[in-house]
Amino acid sequence: METEAPSRTGNGWTRVGKTLPVRNVQALAACTDELTAECLERYIRPDRDDGEVLSGEVPAIDLRRLLSPDHLEEEAARLRSACEDWGFFQLVNHGIPDEIIANIKRDIQEFFKLPLEVKNVYAQRPGDIQGYGQAFVLSEDQKLDWSDLFAIYAQPPEARDLSYWPTHPQTLRKSIEDYSSELMQVAHYVVTFIAKTLHIDTELMADKYVGQAFRMNYYPPCMSMAEKVLGFSPHSDGSFVTLLLQVNPVEGLQIRRHDAWIPVKPHPKALLVNVGDFLEIMSNGAYKSVEHRVTINANQERLSISAFHFPLFDGTISPVTRTPEEKVLYKTMKVKEYAELYMSNKLDGKRTLDHAKLL
Repeated sequence: METEAPSRTGNGWTRVGKTLPVRNVQALAACTDELTAECLERYIRPDRDDGEVLSGEVPAIDLRRLLSPDHLEEEAARLRSACEDWGFFQLVNHGIPDEIIANIKRDIQEFFKLPLEVKNVYAQRPGDIQGYGQAFVLSEDQKLDWSDLFAIYAQPPEARDLSYWPTHPQTLRKSIEDYSSELMQVAHYVVTFIAKTLHIDTELMADKYVGQAFRMNYYPPCMSMAEKVLGFSPHSDGSFVTLLLQVNPVEGLQIRRHDAWIPVKPHPKALLVNVGDFLEIMSNGAYKSVEHRVTINANQERLSISAFHFPLFDGTISPVTRTPEEKVLYKTMKVKEYAELYMSNKLDGKRTLDHAKLL
């Protein structure tokens, strides 16, 4: 049965997505005797090798230096370069206490260790895209990602549906709330400095990152066919900015750069930040959202937490030009319109963003 979510929380975002239920991948991976070629057919990706894999180093940006008058100008120039050339950067010295980071990592790992029947208490329900399960599954014959997810809306507080917030492990709710609050402050700093590098009034961005949704990602190992499956299909993010915390040190994330894939090495003390589609539109293409994907390790699981920050659902996103001569490249769109387009299609590169471009 297909699920199409009307909003329980009034924030609008929960009602724009559709997904079909599919088999739990973590449970499938644990049944080694069932991992036949026929069983794995829907996960095998003929497009898996659609680009060369090259080495590269994602730039690191130091938030402490951005906040220092003595280093602001130099670090802001590095931030501008990272957003222009990469669309991704590692944010170091972000200021979130080590204890809060350690707690959320521990509790997410413990959640995914729970028996399937316990995790399924928080499964996606008909009419909602929050919960434990899958996303972007729109047909019975499309290729599937080798991963499970657990998604919740965390900000603003009135958007929360606490029936999805697990009580096992017992500390998880508090860990999520503590991390969410700290991350909102980090997102504020990131967006503020991005606005300054673009010479955009920060007030214009004040409502562009107020929504926050977490996607906790679990990528089981796939010993027999790791080189033929993907944990997450190539896509750009339908967010303003995304802040990712890697829970364990297993590699897998790759970003597309100059028609090649660049593996991202996890930084133990950093948050990985990337430009989302809404920021590309607002910056009039000065900062572009970047296609990325997740590959699978043959022997080790990988866990991460993606925090998507997005505009008010009933708001508008418009390109901002910095000179009278600058050509406008994107439409002014209702956030709701873009969100519906993004969430009602399977992940396929930056296809949704094409609808926002002016010919």
